[in-house]
Amino acid sequence: MLTLHHLNHSRSFRILWLLCELQAVYHTPFNIIVHERNKNFLAPKQMRKIHPMGKAPILADEARQKTLVESGFIIEYLLKYYDNDCHFLPNEEAWEDYAFWLHFGESSMMPPLVMDLVMTKVATKSPVLIRPVAKAIANKIKHLMIKDSIYDCFSLLNHHLADKDWVAHRFTGADIQVYFAVKALQSRGGLVQFQHLQDYLRRCESRCAYQRAVEQGGELFS
Repeated sequence: MLTLHHLNHSRSFRILWLLCELQAVYHTPFNIIVHERNKNFLAPKQMRKIHPMGKAPILADEARQKTLVESGFIIEYLLKYYDNDCHFLPNEEAWEDYAFWLHFGESSMMPPLVMDLVMTKVATKSPVLIRPVAKAIANKIKHLMIKDSIYDCFSLLNHHLADKDWVAHRFTGADIQVYFAVKALQSRGGLVQFQHLQDYLRRCESRCAYQRAVEQGGELFS
């Protein structure tokens, strides 16, 4: 049995979605334990009892006596051991696209989005007396270091999807990985200039397994 420790509004949605995809094809059984963020919007401390990192996603595989973290690694693990017919893996010709976007989604697309969020928190959560200065500094950093990086990453994916439905030749685990970043940008109103990414989100969200993941784990961004 597979058990996903899921945190609302987090990267663990990716794993829940993949588990729903595997269940649809192979009837793979899994449990989901939903954890709620604390008042500081952080993972609850009890998650450290499950894994020292204390962050979602955490996947427990009882059959192999494994407790796993890191969404990209978990995706690869699930596809290696549970995607018996390689339904969510690419063919040989599309392997480079698959591997690139699987890693690019987390290593290049997510960091500037996280930095942008941190700078927003700096601007809005600083002590009142210094808030105008903090906001000015945060906005300057966004302009100098973050804005162009976000544009470059998502423009690259937008161009890649100009003539294809999925990042590889068919829907794969790499789509689940990059979807999170695209959805995060959409939640901040950043997809207006990226028509192909808007279409891509609609294709992802029309999948039955995606909709079951939302039913079980909640909307990704509220």
